[in-house]
Amino acid sequence: VQLQASGGGLVQAGGSLRLSCAASGGTFSDYDMGWFRQPPGKERTFVASKSWGGGSTYNADSVKGRFTISRDNAKNTVYLQMDSLKPEDTAVYYCAGRKSRTWIYWGRGTLVTVSS
Repeated sequence: VQLQASGGGLVQAGGSLRLSCAASGGTFSDYDMGWFRQPPGKERTFVASKSWGGGSTYNADSVKGRFTISRDNAKNTVYLQMDSLKPEDTAVYYCAGRKSRTWIYWGRGTLVTVSS
């Protein structure tokens, strides 16, 4: 499975961005999909995930109420709508996929920069 994230950019604090991650090479609806992020000089951390059928959603506490993950299995795409962005949301954002407990498919990241 190949994953390609897009939609990053520079935005002012309080603004919004929507990230997209297009999947190819597999049956998209078989996989849980997630978003992770890695701020400059820090480790990569979990942001949000949605189960293969869309029935279960998990969000990191730091983004609850501001970020929304969604998926369109017909388009083989997962999205991350990011609202009320803060400077501390600045990071490279990665999408990932899994069939079991381990996230094994990773896309190249897309950089999100939030200016104060």
